[in-house]
Amino acid sequence: MQSTKKLTFWQMWNLSFGFFGVQIAYALQSANISRIFATLGADPHQLSFFWILPPLMGMIVQPLIGKYSDRTWCKMGRRKPYLLVGAIVAVLVMIFLPNAGSLNFSSRLLLGLNGAMWFGLFSLIFLDTSINVAMQPFKMMVGDMVGEEQKAQAYSIQSLLCNAGSLVGYLFPIFFTWIGIANTAPKGVIPPSVVWSFYCGAAILILCVLYTFVKVKEMPPAEYAAFHGIEMPGQAGHDVATGQGSAAVTPGGDRASKPGLFKLLLHAPKTFWTVGLVQFFCWAAFMYMWTYTNGAVAANCWGTTDPASEGYQAAGNWVGVVFAAQAVGSILWALVLPKFRSLRLAYVVSLLIGAAGFISIAFIHNQYLLFVSYFLIGAAWAAMLALPFTLLTNALSGEHMGSYLGLFNCTICLPQIVAAALGGAVLHLVGGVQARMLVIAGVLLICGCFAVALVQEHKK
Repeated sequence: MQSTKKLTFWQMWNLSFGFFGVQIAYALQSANISRIFATLGADPHQLSFFWILPPLMGMIVQPLIGKYSDRTWCKMGRRKPYLLVGAIVAVLVMIFLPNAGSLNFSSRLLLGLNGAMWFGLFSLIFLDTSINVAMQPFKMMVGDMVGEEQKAQAYSIQSLLCNAGSLVGYLFPIFFTWIGIANTAPKGVIPPSVVWSFYCGAAILILCVLYTFVKVKEMPPAEYAAFHGIEMPGQAGHDVATGQGSAAVTPGGDRASKPGLFKLLLHAPKTFWTVGLVQFFCWAAFMYMWTYTNGAVAANCWGTTDPASEGYQAAGNWVGVVFAAQAVGSILWALVLPKFRSLRLAYVVSLLIGAAGFISIAFIHNQYLLFVSYFLIGAAWAAMLALPFTLLTNALSGEHMGSYLGLFNCTICLPQIVAAALGGAVLHLVGGVQARMLVIAGVLLICGCFAVALVQEHKK
């Protein structure tokens, strides 16, 4: 039985505040990567392929981060060392990535991609990986330090901060354009408005992460074991109250309690797999949103498909604005989610609202009406950020929390890989019209609603 110790609102706020900065970086990536690669010369049918390697790296890295952070007990903390390293790497990559088009890598190399696209691709791999390394510890720390009765609230606070960060990141390019920074550049070069957005995002990211790093003190091993009601290996001869005694004092500290990731996966609770199935449909849908929104908005509302045109770059700025509308919708819906008595009902309603938003985009040619569509999509995004982790962590004992959350990240990465790999082929099937890919995204969310029926809410 887990401890009934409760955290104050501000303790939960501090626990997730760094997520605000991390999500600014993630928002800049998701809203601008397709724009960046189109500017560098990528064909629309190639765009989805640029999104394959980042989640693939996430599938490799995240379970390892979870596994090894479960065993990391040092003066800095358990999860915080990984949080800090991920943030530092993300900041460095955010400085270099938007300058890919300014490095005079114009010659075609492997697979018909020029040097700038290859530089951008590897930068994207490191950016996505480092953002996930910085992001995952926040989810783990909530699982570690928040009691079951407060987890829905804690993840809702995290969702609120996450979406507030998204709002800022999405609006950066149009803000810098508004204050006079150029939104166009020579062919193949990223506009200065985007470059400065990444610079500012990097600065805010490291400041927010440092705030959480300083403010949050993670539990020592003995307190963690008592909080989660789990037995500590080597507990004989060990004083749980003081943390003194035998050397084997950490949860999962002896050989028997260190099962490999594959063994943990085999013994994962049913909730892991059922929620993972819902995740598959949801994250595949959002992969298509990130990949094809820029082209869809440019074609439907600006009547252009030329990445070098002023209209295409204006559409790129507007994508940030409508994504900000999604973030606002998500913030407001995150306040509604705790009001539902059933997490499953909240999940289904959220995904249905999001599906309606996706499908409506294909029929809208007025840029301002897109606010409604993306505001609705925000409901699905809020649910995706909070509910899966609430459902899963309630089904876990706490002994291998980080490892399971790392493995659970594969339910985020795998659907993105599948969706990206199939994106070009699906785009051909829908006649090359990028707006129709967002209809496909809506259908995927409806499939996710049916998958929610398989999920059981775990009550300890």
